[in-house]
This record gives sequence, C-alpha cells and structure tokens, in this order.
Amino acid sequence: MTENTPNINDGKYGQMIHDASKLVETYPKVPLTVDCALFGFEENELKVLLIRSDLEMYEGLWSILGDNVQDNEELDDAANRILKERTGMDDVYLDQVRSFSHPQRHPGGRVITVAYCSLINIQHHQLKILDHELHWHNVHSLTEMAFDHHLILTSCLKWLQKRIQEHPLGFNLLPDKFSLRELQNLYEAILNIRLDRRNFRKKFASMGLLIDVNEIEDDVPHRPGKLYKFNFEKYEKNKRKWIGIDF
Repeated sequence: MTENTPNINDGKYGQMIHDASKLVETYPKVPLTVDCALFGFEENELKVLLIRSDLEMYEGLWSILGDNVQDNEELDDAANRILKERTGMDDVYLDQVRSFSHPQRHPGGRVITVAYCSLINIQHHQLKILDHELHWHNVHSLTEMAFDHHLILTSCLKWLQKRIQEHPLGFNLLPDKFSLRELQNLYEAILNIRLDRRNFRKKFASMGLLIDVNEIEDDVPHRPGKLYKFNFEKYEKNKRKWIGIDF
C-alpha cells in the first residue's frame, strides 16, 4: 500500500454512512442548466430558434434557449419549463441529447448543461414571446455563438441527422400531401447534402410507405409532380422492422 492509498479501515471507507445529507454536503457545488436546440423546417431551410445573449462579454452573439435547473425539478420538467418561459409554447416534445461538462465552458465558473433537441413544423407552432430578439435562423449560416453554444448546436444537429435516418420524423414537417421533390428538399436541408434524385426516389419506393393520392401539384414554378401521403398506419405496424434510411 502506498502513502496515498486510502485505507478501507480508516472510517471513511470502512464504515456505513448514516447521514446522506452530510455526505452530499461534502460534494462540489456545480450549477446545472438545460439548453434547448429547437429546429424547424421552413422555405426549404433547416432553422434553429435563438435569442440574443444578455451577457455583456457576448454582446451581439446568439445563444440557444436555456436556463438553470431548479432544486426541485427533473431535467425534462426544467426543459419544458424553460421552453415555455422563453417562447410561450407548451406543446413541443423534447429529446435529451447529451451533457456538456467542460470546466471552462462558462466564463463565470463551472456549469454543467444538458442539451435537449426537438424538430417542429414552424407553421404549426406560433411564438408567443419574442424577448431578446427571439427568432429563427438558418442553421448552416451560424458560426460564432455565445458560450459553447455552437458546439452544442453542432452536436444536436448531428443527433438530429442520425435520428431522421433512423425514424421518419421529417414527414411531420411536410404538408399532408407532398411531392417527392418536397420530401427530398427536406432531407437535403437537414442532412446538408445533395442527394441523387433517382436513388432517393428508389429508396422510398422500396419502403412501401408512400401512398399515391392520384393528384398533381398545382401553382408551382417547375414541372408539376405527383402527390403522396405517408402511410403512418403501416409504419406503426411495422416500425419494429424499420431499419432506417441509409443515404
């Protein structure tokens, strides 16, 4: 046994702890926050909802919606509360992505944050609070942000890109009837890549989840395409067999 090796019989390691509160008092006091990356699809662009930072050293920079977690809150409850306080929306489903714990991520001291993510149809969710210049931004136009929020945003975007290939989340962002061009535009905007038109259509045709509604687009500046619906009922019955979409 070396000089610095704890002795399991010295009391600290060799005895039962009777007072849990006293044990916790010995732990470091580190603030915990939640940051919500809310993505939306509009005008063939993937967007994210941001506010102006109110910290002087980050004046003029944008930040993700966030705040501290209260002592009596679950993380999920804190995320939903923060989103409602910042936007007025209370009907958004949030997924927990990961935590960010670099000791220097916050200029005021150590703060651990847990990132949440959601993908919504902007047309179906109205912002009721616009404080701190709250509005939507093109995701791919952002570079410098407050704190480590560009890192958080990038991580959430990678999570979203993986999720949209594993589950058909994107169909909730399209009209009830949509063209294959609109569907491809959606996936290209989220994945930030150009997809081969023929291969893209072949992949979706092979899944058997698109319903041809025997209608054609109207009032479009290009050659009208056929319209489809997504077969949510068939997907629900077979989602355990769903292996995702590999582009």
